[in-house]
Amino acid sequence: MTSTPRTIAFNKPYGVLPCFTDPEGRPTLADFVKIPGVYAAGRLDLDSEGLMLLTSDGALAHHVTDPRHKLPKVYWAQVERLPNEEALARLRQGISLGGKRTRPALVRLLPNEPELPERPVPIRFRKSVPTVWLEITLREGTNRQVRRMTAVVGHPTLRLMRVAIGPIALGDLQPGQWRDLTSREIEQIKRVTQQGGGG
Repeated sequence: MTSTPRTIAFNKPYGVLPCFTDPEGRPTLADFVKIPGVYAAGRLDLDSEGLMLLTSDGALAHHVTDPRHKLPKVYWAQVERLPNEEALARLRQGISLGGKRTRPALVRLLPNEPELPERPVPIRFRKSVPTVWLEITLREGTNRQVRRMTAVVGHPTLRLMRVAIGPIALGDLQPGQWRDLTSREIEQIKRVTQQGGGG
């Protein structure tokens, strides 16, 4: 009874848990994805949005989630105030979180605010505090890492969206929408993780 594994890209909306069940009855992946047998390869916090990969292929899930594979994950973070070069340099070099140093990250200021769908719960807006968007690429994923990193350098994250996992980009998927990955995209994930493997 072996069926072909399914792997999908899903745009997780704000306020949705990255799992299929919740005893408290909050919105979960099950409200959007009706495919039996798939589960999330990696997490994305309740208050974060954007790309998740869901798969019924256990080996592929391991490729995506195992930190040894160093699969790059790209985030757009809207932060308070314009970070100076020193703050950006600290983010790039790695930050000490809970006694452990994060790996070096790619960080750049986005020249323009990205065109994103409105969030159901607007970010808190303070006229006196400007905001900017950063693009942050990590090759690891500890709990709430982007938010913790930007907070340490004095620029709290107000809105966080994951826009790519390895070779897979969010593209024009709208919140709550999903699509099947092509066999070529799945091969790309495996190729990238094999190249980046090792400690």
